[in-house]
Amino acid sequence: MAASNIPLDDFVAGFASPGLPVAGRVVRLGPGTLTPILNRHAYPDHLAELLGEALLLSILVGAGMKFEGRVLAQAEGDGPVSILVGEYRKDGGVRAYARHEPERWEWLNKINKGERPHMPQLFGATGRFGLIIIHDRPSTPPYQGIVPLEKAGLAACARDYFARSEQIDTSLHLTVRRTDRGGWVGGGMMVQRVASDDTRGDTREGWLEAQALFNTLQAEELVDESLPTASLLFRLFHESGVSMEPPQPLLDICTCSRERLIGTLQGMADDSLRELVEPDGTLGLDCQFCSRHFTIPIEDVTGSTS
Repeated sequence: MAASNIPLDDFVAGFASPGLPVAGRVVRLGPGTLTPILNRHAYPDHLAELLGEALLLSILVGAGMKFEGRVLAQAEGDGPVSILVGEYRKDGGVRAYARHEPERWEWLNKINKGERPHMPQLFGATGRFGLIIIHDRPSTPPYQGIVPLEKAGLAACARDYFARSEQIDTSLHLTVRRTDRGGWVGGGMMVQRVASDDTRGDTREGWLEAQALFNTLQAEELVDESLPTASLLFRLFHESGVSMEPPQPLLDICTCSRERLIGTLQGMADDSLRELVEPDGTLGLDCQFCSRHFTIPIEDVTGSTS
């Protein structure tokens, strides 16, 4: 595919090198996805960066799915940040959300003198990270792999996940930046070693070469608006050849709906449900992801007016 046909932002694409035993994916997020997702909530900048990285990771993993479904990159714990989740759907829809305690965050920010906190600081002693893969077919149970949040950054924690849960050699870079125009840009790239077999032979040496090339990647290159993705891939892997698949557009689309919310509310105990009812007999609820507000009469949930 010609570089001129590849968008600058809001897409994910696979790539391969005929001379190296790797399968890779690259993602760019910008004004159509990352900016509205992060600007809907008043996240501190370092938390917004981390949430953007979680979204990038969910896309890099999910874009490789061979079935219809979604992937959640999720971190949770008992620290200043209780939950953080980025979600990619096979149709290209993405969304993300984080929940934090502002007072505890401010205290941590003072301790760190404004520097970005590491993952154990953010999520506490119980912090854990997981990738959750959910098939659209209800009869297929979700797959979930969990690892402790022991490393400083999300990319390092994700590499732990692939090594422990998937046992796949993986190299990964994630970058999120605020722009001078008040928006956000993000970029990510992942390469994984193709397993040795009778056809390929032993792929270990080729993987080491691919890692050495991948490690020359600079964070700013992933979000440089003047550097097309095809040109970046060529810089990294041109000696062994590289081809990029047609990109999939990514869209800021939430899956929340009145019907889905009613179904969730119907699973709550009646006493807990009625504690949420306003004086006018309605439930006022906001989607945590997109901030859309829903006003639902209690009788639409209970099926009665009593």
